[in-house]
Amino acid sequence: MPETKNLYGLIGYPLTHSFSKKYFTEKFEKMGISAEHRYELFEMEDAAEFPELFEKYPNLRGINITIPHKQSVFQFLDELDHSASNVGAVNVVKREGTKLIGYNSDFYGFQRSLIEFMGSVPQGLKALVLGNGGAAKAVVAALKDLSVQIQLVSRKASEKAIDYDQAKSAIEDHLLIVNCTPLGTYPKTDASPDLAYEKLTSEHYLFDLVYNPAETQFMKKGIEQNANVKNGYDMLVYQAEKSWEIWQS
Repeated sequence: MPETKNLYGLIGYPLTHSFSKKYFTEKFEKMGISAEHRYELFEMEDAAEFPELFEKYPNLRGINITIPHKQSVFQFLDELDHSASNVGAVNVVKREGTKLIGYNSDFYGFQRSLIEFMGSVPQGLKALVLGNGGAAKAVVAALKDLSVQIQLVSRKASEKAIDYDQAKSAIEDHLLIVNCTPLGTYPKTDASPDLAYEKLTSEHYLFDLVYNPAETQFMKKGIEQNANVKNGYDMLVYQAEKSWEIWQS
């Protein structure tokens, strides 16, 4: 890897397709700082490798974190910003001297993108949040901040979540459905959450955190019922810009 003064990157597993590397590489070129700033992918199956990464690359200034490490890296961090502690997941790490500090920019990215999508968030809005990973935690925190009533949906019912069979009867009065699972992501583009899509209406809003492909099966099934749909691309852009803001602060 060529030596640069300021190295940034993404950890996760698998990293078959990365929005982040392309985005930041183009951003650095546009800013005229690509000679001193570089963004790389660090595929990491086991989070235990995380501390070694910062030892190996002393010029590593910051890292983005994706599935499945948004919670497993907590143990290796020296501090948590309030954004990460409120959400319960980390997707941005900044090196400050000898300390590694965790942040969450998904909260900011999702909330801004959702408001642009809906225009405004109506009072009394109810939402189904599909999934229970780090991204879902950020979505839940962002929705609570907007006073949205939330129902978690998981493969197995629990005290906190209903299962997908139960969700089928909840669709009619939950007008916002957020897919925080990887279902439908390239290359497995035929997959989608198991919902009663026939119950959707033009008053429903389907927000898919997946951005590749641009139109997922989840979204297509919503379009067939005249529902409003949006993918996760804008959220990614907003959280990436927030990451850059954090690293430069």
